[in-house]
Amino acid sequence: MTFDLSPLLIEDAVRAALAEDLGRAGDVTTQATIPATASARAVIAAREAGVVAGLPLARAAFLQMDQRVAFEGWMEDGAKVAPGEIVARIEGPARAILSAERVALNYMGRLSGVASLTAAYAARIAHTGAKVCDTRKTTPLLRAFEKYAVRCGGGANHRFGLDDAALIKDNHIAVAGGVVPALRAAKAFVGHLVKVEIEVDTLEQLGEVLAEGADAVLLDNMRPDELRKAVEMVAGRMVCEASGGVTLETIAAIAETGVDLISVGALTHSARALDLGLDIEIS
Repeated sequence: MTFDLSPLLIEDAVRAALAEDLGRAGDVTTQATIPATASARAVIAAREAGVVAGLPLARAAFLQMDQRVAFEGWMEDGAKVAPGEIVARIEGPARAILSAERVALNYMGRLSGVASLTAAYAARIAHTGAKVCDTRKTTPLLRAFEKYAVRCGGGANHRFGLDDAALIKDNHIAVAGGVVPALRAAKAFVGHLVKVEIEVDTLEQLGEVLAEGADAVLLDNMRPDELRKAVEMVAGRMVCEASGGVTLETIAAIAETGVDLISVGALTHSARALDLGLDIEIS
């Protein structure tokens, strides 16, 4: 499957990252030690097993430093990689390659880490009909890329921001005066293409939601036996999403209750970067 990122998002993000790293004087180490005319060949290789993500950002980092750099991906985002396996080859002006190295690896390591963790969660529930999805617990300004990495790892995306869906949480319910007033206000406010989801903590609240109607219900911090009962109550009338403290050890039991989605904040807020390295090839 091919995954896409907006070229405009990539261009702006990479430019800002390079500017942060190069600062006011540029890469003084590389300028001091590497002749301007020098060329180099390098590979990006995996130091550990995982799932690759972020190749378009790595490519942009090298090309923004110098358009003469040739970047050849040896696999696509979403591919599984083994330790020592080559992910990409780079050739061109040595200064550009060395100066862009850290930005390229930072993006790839972070996104590959998210994709790899997502793949681990997805594997635990592959025998069920449930999908693992992300949350808004993302790194500021990296949300689009981290959610892209979740897709690369076999997960699904929840809403991207506060503006693309209405998700009524417990605090909204408390201020609005209850489940029913909150639902009625949300449905009256949003357009016909905007989905409305509401969080519930109890089966009693779920009963109120079913009477009033919604597009989806978020079943928060419920035990598997409660989730199973909730799925029976909903009976396919709306999307059922489970959430709250989900781990690799608990996700299978949650999925086996029959829920449609399981949202996991850890996919983005706790993913460890995948160890990737850039190695210069010496002729």
